[in-house]
Amino acid sequence: VQLQESGPGLVKPSQTLSLTCTVSGGSITTNSYYWTWIRQPPGKGLEWIGYIAYSGSTYYNPSLKSRTSISRDTSNNQFSLQLSSVTPEDTAVYYCALRTVRTTSPGRIRGDYWGKGTLVTVSS
Repeated sequence: VQLQESGPGLVKPSQTLSLTCTVSGGSITTNSYYWTWIRQPPGKGLEWIGYIAYSGSTYYNPSLKSRTSISRDTSNNQFSLQLSSVTPEDTAVYYCALRTVRTTSPGRIRGDYWGKGTLVTVSS
């Protein structure tokens, strides 16, 4: 399974960050798969953002929940992240990942597949 993040590398404060993850080699509707977004701000640790499950249900980090939306496009085998009202503190490398267990752990675990990550900078 391969995952590739895409989207703008620069977003202005107060705007909405939008990223898409294109999946190949596997279906986003495969049973027991959790399609996840994780980020890492410069010089800081990984932060779990949320996932959309194979069933279409979603679960978000409570600290980001009010600003986060994860959706999917099954016809194109993609899932997307929207993070609203961004500030410079949202500057990070954003990763999409396939996880084969239901977890909120931000770190890599056995069975994971991760994209290479994409840097998003929030700046005017």
